[in-house]
Amino acid sequence: MASPEPSSPASDLPLLDEHRIAIDAPRDRVWAGLCRWSETLGVGDRHPLGLLLGTQPRRGFERVAAVPEQVLGFAGRHRFSRYRLTFELAAITPTRTQVTARSNAEFPRLRGRAYRALVVGSGAHVVAVRRMLDGIRRESLRD
Repeated sequence: MASPEPSSPASDLPLLDEHRIAIDAPRDRVWAGLCRWSETLGVGDRHPLGLLLGTQPRRGFERVAAVPEQVLGFAGRHRFSRYRLTFELAAITPTRTQVTARSNAEFPRLRGRAYRALVVGSGAHVVAVRRMLDGIRRESLRD
């Protein structure tokens, strides 16, 4: 598990958006759920989307930061973008936790701008992040 690195390759990326969710579970339980959920983040090694985009690493994301019960960060790149996805946990009460998903990304050149219009402009990115947060909630509440 990597520790936070302020100078990691994706730390200089512009903010794309932030989404939050409150989960009715203590922070340690949400952390465990987030870690379980993160094992499925990305695409398989032979998934057509990863091959088409040329994702690096192949799954699309690698863990670049981890502070137990506080921060879990991932980064990656492909032909059209460099990106970072960071999850931050904060206790609302002893039995309720807020999870913030922060996306940072750059979309260089004309092809990158076209990709951004397709993925971000269409709303697909928002749908994907909401699904991520719902998955984290499910894993956090799992017995």
